[in-house]
Formats: sequence, C-alpha cells, structure tokens
Amino acid sequence: MLLLGFFLGLAVGIGFWVWQQVQLNRYLRRVLQPLTPHSYKVGLPLIPGLRQEIMLLRQQRQDFQQSLQSYQDVLEFAPVGYLQVDEENQLLWCNQQAQDILYLQRWQPGEVRLLLELVRSYELDRFIEQTRDWQKPQTKEWVFHPSCDNAAEIPKIKSLTLRASSLPLPNGQVGVFLENRQPLLDINQARDRSFSDLAHELRTPLTSIRLVVETLQNRLEPPLNRWVNRLMQEVDRLISLVQSWLELTQMETNPNMQLQTEGVELRSLIASVWENLEPLAQRQHLSLSYSGPENLWIKADPARIYQVFLNLLDNSIKYSLPSTSIRIQAKILSGNNNGGNAGSPYLEINLIDSGVGFSQADLPHIFERFYRGDKARSHSPQDNNSIGAIVGNGLGLAIVQQILLAHGGSIKAMNHPETGGAWMQILLPEVMANSLSQDYS
Repeated sequence: MLLLGFFLGLAVGIGFWVWQQVQLNRYLRRVLQPLTPHSYKVGLPLIPGLRQEIMLLRQQRQDFQQSLQSYQDVLEFAPVGYLQVDEENQLLWCNQQAQDILYLQRWQPGEVRLLLELVRSYELDRFIEQTRDWQKPQTKEWVFHPSCDNAAEIPKIKSLTLRASSLPLPNGQVGVFLENRQPLLDINQARDRSFSDLAHELRTPLTSIRLVVETLQNRLEPPLNRWVNRLMQEVDRLISLVQSWLELTQMETNPNMQLQTEGVELRSLIASVWENLEPLAQRQHLSLSYSGPENLWIKADPARIYQVFLNLLDNSIKYSLPSTSIRIQAKILSGNNNGGNAGSPYLEINLIDSGVGFSQADLPHIFERFYRGDKARSHSPQDNNSIGAIVGNGLGLAIVQQILLAHGGSIKAMNHPETGGAWMQILLPEVMANSLSQDYS
C-alpha cells in the first residue's frame, strides 16, 4: 500500500511538471512567433503618431543645436572674453578674446583640460570656486601675470589688470566674463602725465602773473583797483588748482606716501580747523557740535589729517543752510564690526550738515576729480572767500580720499536721513592705546 502511494505521488508530480513545460512552450511560441496580419492591423494606427513624435524630437534637437551655435557665435565675436568650466574647474569652452587675454596657447577647441594647468592664475581659480560655493554672481579685479613656455617671448609679455564677472550655472559649471582694463588704465596714466607736465609748466608763469598783479594793487586807486583785486582772486584760484592737481597726482602715483605719523588728539584737531574757518561760519550763523570720547588719540600725519577736516568742514559751511549746526560724531569700533581682526579697533567719524545734500546720480562720483555734479553743490557765493581751504576746483574730495587711503582708512559719502544734508563717514585705524579705555560702541 505504501508503495502504491509512492508511485501515485510520483505520477502526479511528473504530470504537473509536464503540464508546466507545455504551458511554457506555448507562451514562448506566442512571444517569439512573427507578427500575424491581425497584429499588423493593431499596430499600424500607432506608427504615424510615433513617427510624428520622432520628427518633433529631431526638430527640437536641431533647434537647440542652432541656438547653441548662435550663442557661441555671439560670444565668439563679443568684445569681452568668456570662458566656461565644469564642476572640477576643467575648461570646457572659451572665445578668442579670452584666449588672447589669458594667453591660452596650449588649448584647442573641444579639448577639456584643468583651467589652472592652462592659466597659472590662482586668483581666477579661487574666484571660480567662490562663485560655485556661494551660488551668486561675483565681480573681482586683479593684476594678472601671464606665463609663457617660450622664454624668448617672456620680455614682451606685460602684466594686465583684469576685471572678471562670474555666473553660477547648472551642474556645478561656472561662466566667467573677462575684461582687459589695462588699455584704459594706460590711457588714464598717459592723461595724468600730460596734465602733470602741463601743471608744472603753468606754475612759473602763474607766479610771475601774481607778482605783476601785486605790483598793480599797490599802484592803482579806487575804483580801478577792484578789477585788480578780482584778477588776484582768479590767479590765486588757478595757482590752487595747479597745486592741488600736482598734489593729487603725486598721491595717486605713490599710494604709500611717506607720512610723518604721530599721536593726534582728534577733538583738538577739529577745534583748530574750526577756529580757522569760524569767520566763514559766523556769516551764516553756523555752529559746530562734537559728540564722542573726549580724549581720543589717533596715529596719523597731523598736516594731512588737518587738510582732510579743513576741506570737509569748508564744504559743509558752504552748503549748510543758515542758522543750522554741523555735527561731528566719533566712536571706536571693534575690528569685528569692520571685517578686521579682533583687537584691531577702528575709529568712525561722521560729519553731518544740514545743507542741500547730494543727488542720487552724483553720489557714486563724489570723489572723482573735477566732478561738479548738481549745480546746487557746485558753486557757492563763498567760494572766493574761504580761508586756507582747497575750494572751487573739484579736487578737494579726491585729495581727501587719497589721504585717508594712505592712512589705511576710507571715506563714504551719503545723505543723512534726518537732516537731508551731506553725511561723510570716515573710518581710520591706528587708534592709540590711551583711547581704548572707552567702551566699544
């Protein structure tokens, strides 16, 4: 009986296995057999739609290729250089301008190589990395020193001042526009040399003219002498212009000018400047108010810093409304508030008047030489009467900026939200130890 059960189970198992094999063979024949006429009838309505989709995709691909080629043609003939790198800073493409600016002699179109291998500019490499990390457009200007494999051409290669503007792109890529600013700087330097030479040549004849005018002043009686007095004012104006131009050119040529630095007490310096200008201030009933530490010492060149406040206060007096006050606010800032190192305090000085202020169009150009801007702040009835100040020639604020830069400081021009007048904000380092007992603001 047991043996009969065994054979019966074996027969059932073999039968089930045979049935599975038959079913599998039928399925394979159905899948692998050629299409029947019926299947063609089912598939034919789908083929035109499929062909249309394929043609549409081909047309879109062709349009994209044409657009890409158009963009490349535009960039190729652009007056600025353009290069594009991938997420590993490998150069993918650049136009001819970029090749000329960066001396890319070892790169061929279609070749993908590490940018730093082709252009030995760590400034450019860090600039691209910064753009990728921050995911924001960036702008940078630096002096580029090209490298060359041919030793004979090295003396002919000059350093260039470049300005780069970058843009983060998808997939970690970065695009960079390059502008060669060296020709513009060379033109400006040539212009400055020409003006300086002219200013040197003008000093002697202007001095001679002034001597002649002085002689005439002593010999002419009223009312004729008033014309000579007016002539003297204009001659002095020209002499001041020439002297200011020569001084500014010297400062810009030598940014690290030799400063005779010593300890200067700020409030005493401001009081001395105001005493010199007070006769002008009394005509408009102007007053000066100071707020800040009483015993504030800075390390600076006394004559140069005196010139800074003389010019700034003279401008404030000329453009302030009658019977108003000119405010000077001084406070010590820690280095952390100014992007510096901890323990490197800065002095912030705010000079605020109640005059007409600056127009928004003029603010970016306030410190440019000869910029006169809004007529409301271009001329003043007191221009001819200022005592000891550099006035009326459009160079005063440019000189102020250069003096502060030489001291490691800076100046910013704004309009004060309360008074509506001019707001000059000065930052100066080198606050001396005897001032640091004051609390940081």
